[in-house]
Amino acid sequence: MCEQPLLHVDGIFRYEFAVPVDVIDVNGHVNNVAYVQWMQDIAVHHFRVLGGEELMHAAGGSWVARSHHIEYLRPAFVGERIQASTWIASFSRVRSLRRYQFVRLSDGVILATGETDWVFINAKSGRPQSIPEEISAAFTLVNGETST
Repeated sequence: MCEQPLLHVDGIFRYEFAVPVDVIDVNGHVNNVAYVQWMQDIAVHHFRVLGGEELMHAAGGSWVARSHHIEYLRPAFVGERIQASTWIASFSRVRSLRRYQFVRLSDGVILATGETDWVFINAKSGRPQSIPEEISAAFTLVNGETST
């Protein structure tokens, strides 16, 4: 996933890419595991674009996924252009809920939606650690679902 990142001031990070052949399964469409990888890829890219990686390292922390939830709505096929969107829906003391939406650009159909419950941990101990204000302040919270 490395094509056209688009960061918007509305707090939603959008990224466009073409479905590569190597994510197509025996059913001829995108394998469900690819969406989990795309969710992680766009989350990491969004975090880096906002300077979060430097802030995270300075705080001695790291993010780990507590859970992923994905709802598959329609299949996607090789070569189709997809817009992946992600945003932060909430922060708590040590957790952040990030949501995702995957849309086929040719017809605007939502292919999948998802969310990841991320936990901020101390990189040395592996125990939950309070999210530094500098990190949470880097993001605009977007409540609820969104559509492109």
